[in-house]
Amino acid sequence: MRLVVQSSSIQLAHLMQIHQLSGTKPGLQFIQIAEHAYYLPHQDSVSDEVKKFCHSQQIDCSYVPEKQTLKNIKLAVMDMDSTLINIECIDEIADMMNIKPQVAEITESAMRGEIEFKESLTRRVALLKGLDESALQRVVDERLKLNPGAKIWIDACKANGISTLLVSGGFEFFANHVKSKLDLDFAESNTLEICNGKLTGKVHGEIVDAEAKANFLIQRREKLGLNKDQVIAIGDGANDLTMMREAVAGIAYHAKPIVQAQASYALNYVGLDGIVNLFSTI
Repeated sequence: MRLVVQSSSIQLAHLMQIHQLSGTKPGLQFIQIAEHAYYLPHQDSVSDEVKKFCHSQQIDCSYVPEKQTLKNIKLAVMDMDSTLINIECIDEIADMMNIKPQVAEITESAMRGEIEFKESLTRRVALLKGLDESALQRVVDERLKLNPGAKIWIDACKANGISTLLVSGGFEFFANHVKSKLDLDFAESNTLEICNGKLTGKVHGEIVDAEAKANFLIQRREKLGLNKDQVIAIGDGANDLTMMREAVAGIAYHAKPIVQAQASYALNYVGLDGIVNLFSTI
């Protein structure tokens, strides 16, 4: 394995302490792979002491198998809300109706895994009944931004021949915008039902929940002729866990505790460019 550490606050003193705690042989040194990212090669085991120290210093720390590199990844499957972008779109739509707290409470409960996603989405969308569809464009224009490092990550995918699939329990209007903005290869999401320019409070067709996300990953993987070892999945909520299990590595990006506990790697202090660093070697 290689030990990857990254943080905007990382210093030489941190690296020296991590090196000592890891028990790495003196001849092996950290290799810098980005401005704020380093890796230590040839790690035989995971050190809990290293992990505890890194957590205390707000440093992202990951033990990555040697075979997991950008060159060996062929498909990256990604959540949208609070992963590729900075907002939960449905919460911001609700804000246009002055009901954001009510909707956000249901969103948070679902993301923590406390209620089923289908139930949560049905309840939230019902609260939006009667809203003018122009509110969707206002969310894009006024509030939706890419999360830090998103473009760097997608550019790295393109440079390494990695196909990109956005799978979202959010809505097609926003997913298509993000797909176009980042030039992603594929996108799957829910469609809000709209009649006479107003939201009806319903979702058109089957809801994209945790199982559907995983199925979209499997379908795309099979169409591309890939195996599980060539796929990674990135998300932040409980409804991303099922698709993560269908990938060789699941990456929790600034995620809920339930996701961090089950993911292969967790990034809490760096941007999406941190995914590039996880799988980069020099």
